[in-house]
Amino acid sequence: MGLQWMVLGYVVAAEAVLAVIAMLPSPKLVKSRIISLLSLILRPLAGVIPFAAFQLLDIYWKNEHRMMCTSGACTASERDRYEKTIYKAQRNAFLAASACFLYWAIWSICKLNKRVQSLEEVEKKFKDQ
Repeated sequence: MGLQWMVLGYVVAAEAVLAVIAMLPSPKLVKSRIISLLSLILRPLAGVIPFAAFQLLDIYWKNEHRMMCTSGACTASERDRYEKTIYKAQRNAFLAASACFLYWAIWSICKLNKRVQSLEEVEKKFKDQ
């Protein structure tokens, strides 16, 4: 189970780097090249959305079927184990949600930059007339 979270963690880190690169100020030519490269990367990266959604459903299912340790009958080690699983589930849910959010952010940045570029071309076309 740890491997899938490690992979998702690396994907989130890569998405964060891509988002930072997309938002860095740069000349128009470099920016257009970066955005076109990011647009190409986004298509195969779209697989992270169903993967993260599946992981969120898995967390929800495990939370619904987890043994509760709220009464005084639990030992200290059982209570610690229960709290540790809660913390892990919260961390993993945050990781999956951030993967979806970062994908959406990169997609929005690319879409916005492409729209600005097309509007600049239209403006240039009208100025030339």
